[in-house]
Amino acid sequence: MSESTKGHRVAAEKTVGAVACAVITVSDTRTPETDKGGDLIVRLLTEGGHDIVDRCIVPDDPGAIDAALDRYLGEARVLTVLLTGGTGIAKRDTTIEVVRRRFVAELSGFGEIFRMLSWEQVGAAAMLSRATAGLAEHAEGGDTFVFAMPGSVNAVETAMVNLIVPELGHLVWERKR
Repeated sequence: MSESTKGHRVAAEKTVGAVACAVITVSDTRTPETDKGGDLIVRLLTEGGHDIVDRCIVPDDPGAIDAALDRYLGEARVLTVLLTGGTGIAKRDTTIEVVRRRFVAELSGFGEIFRMLSWEQVGAAAMLSRATAGLAEHAEGGDTFVFAMPGSVNAVETAMVNLIVPELGHLVWERKR
């Protein structure tokens, strides 16, 4: 890691602190008792020093996903929304279309690096993931980071441990300075 990146992370930790997050699980079958991916997101964010403002499960339906995003993008304290599920190529997978409509800026590197890391685990099947991230306009001005990752626990762990948790404070700091 470069000295510049280290310096930015230190500055972010001092000025940003805990990032307030909302978690959305997109699934037609998961329940609060069976949502292992959502549980993992919450645990890893909490262990990383971040706050969970709210968490919900919505069906893989564009209207339901939009409504959940509206709710969290309308809360001033939510700086990051993390979605799990609905990012593949099945006809019911609509998360990506919904979140991309909200982006004012896409973080294409998130999806690229996620698929590279996934390649190491699942080979060519990594191309089936449409994981993405970006900035969505917040209802009260400013913007909110939105991450959309697959619903499998292994995919959630890959995204959270290698990409999101280590950089979340840094991302928020960069956008606010």
